[in-house]
Amino acid sequence: MNKPPILLVEDDEVDVMMVQRAFKKHGIDNPLYVAESGDKALELLRGKNGPKLVPKLILLDFNMPRMNGIAFLKELRADPELKALPTVALTSSSQPSDKATAFEYNVAGYFIKPVSYEALVELFGSIGRYWQLSEHV
Repeated sequence: MNKPPILLVEDDEVDVMMVQRAFKKHGIDNPLYVAESGDKALELLRGKNGPKLVPKLILLDFNMPRMNGIAFLKELRADPELKALPTVALTSSSQPSDKATAFEYNVAGYFIKPVSYEALVELFGSIGRYWQLSEHV
């Protein structure tokens, strides 16, 4: 059985590697696609340079170059073909305004990235269990 893909929108290579390790540790073996900015993620989702990516979950950092997470969310939700994609904010931003804006654009969750690897692994275990229980992944 092919598992649906997950899109990680993250510009920090260390964070990408930590997410990959956390997925492996928790047995989350869905294909993980990575885009280093919001505009690159939109290119994947719209199939600009190949087939369209149709992820069952988008994990979104907010602090990125070119197109940040909030700008990405605005564009995502304005696109009739993409607006329903479940998106979870996974960010270092603890700004109340970022959190409020994220929920205005219908994120499924807003998580502050833990500093330690162990805490990140635990967070991904929780996210993975939630998505498996709700049969999204």
